[in-house]
Amino acid sequence: MSVLKKSKRSEPQSLSIRNSDVLPPPTGVSKRQRVMRFFNTPRITGRMSVVGKKESKGPAGKYFQRCETDDKMGEKTFERAEIRMFDTAVRGAVRDARLEIEDIDVMISGDLLNQMTTSSYAARDIGVPHIGIYGACSTMTEGLMMSAALVDSGYFSNIVCAASSHFATAERQFRYPLEYGCQRPPYAQWTVTGAAASVVSKNADETRRFPKIVMAIPGLITDYGVNDLNNMGAAMAPAAMDTMFTMLTQSGFDNDDFDLIVTGDLGKLGSDILRDLMRKRGIRLGQNYIDCGNIIYDVEQKCYQGGSGCACSATIFNSFIMEKLMNGEYKRIAYLATGALMSTQSCYQGETIPCISHAVIVESPYCEPKQQKKYNQ
Repeated sequence: MSVLKKSKRSEPQSLSIRNSDVLPPPTGVSKRQRVMRFFNTPRITGRMSVVGKKESKGPAGKYFQRCETDDKMGEKTFERAEIRMFDTAVRGAVRDARLEIEDIDVMISGDLLNQMTTSSYAARDIGVPHIGIYGACSTMTEGLMMSAALVDSGYFSNIVCAASSHFATAERQFRYPLEYGCQRPPYAQWTVTGAAASVVSKNADETRRFPKIVMAIPGLITDYGVNDLNNMGAAMAPAAMDTMFTMLTQSGFDNDDFDLIVTGDLGKLGSDILRDLMRKRGIRLGQNYIDCGNIIYDVEQKCYQGGSGCACSATIFNSFIMEKLMNGEYKRIAYLATGALMSTQSCYQGETIPCISHAVIVESPYCEPKQQKKYNQ
């Protein structure tokens, strides 16, 4: 099993959230059954990741299918550049699936900007039916979950789901324009510039050589009282804990049944908090757990606690992780992207940050049948 080497980032001593007197005790986990089981096993037949220059220099740089050297991509604005990246990722994923745009039944996508302008404007040019979703940084798993459900039920044969983010556009909307030159606190994260897309197709003879989505777990909104726009890792860790605990107690899988458990973009601080929260629940996360925000940048790139944004986990999943699933190095993975569902105004008005985490369980086409008994019984 191969896992990218994690970047070593120091945790700010004054911001440790490991003591029970700092975070309230874990709230009760919903006891209702939340696991969606896809017995027709929709397949991920195409994928594409497009990233910016900074991301291409990180530990996962060699896995991304396309790396841009200009964050504006020749456009007049950063917003237009993000639309172009999004379009490139979608069309690239469709080509990778050996399909045409006309073969796509619907596109499910989202981004970080107001009214999901990036995905909506890109959908206008792509010209397929569009379902816009907003899960913040959890958008990719939300899209995969919805795509798998629609394909598994037989409504559609080919769905493309996509997500994007851009450092410059996200900073302008949620924090400060780049020209302002605001200094970041040490617990901040760096919004990933990139876009990624996956094509989810029905299970058939010609698609059985591709990874399959076998389960999904929709997230529950959690809020532990964090109201700092920069402290995304601390805000989202409880949501990841809730969904991960639900997955490990309701799916029939244990921690050791996964070659990889990956969260979206908690960063170094957030993933450390998640380990502590899971340990309080009686589950110790081992070396098969990583966080996309903690591995997309190297420590020398000075991105504070790591990466964030819709494209953070989306680009890692559709490059590094899918590569390992395709060649059989990973047999089964759990992908839990996390999202902070605040707005700029809500935080300025003193509101805390509600967060969510959706999960999908994906298996390699080389996964042994005997490993599937747990959820087929």
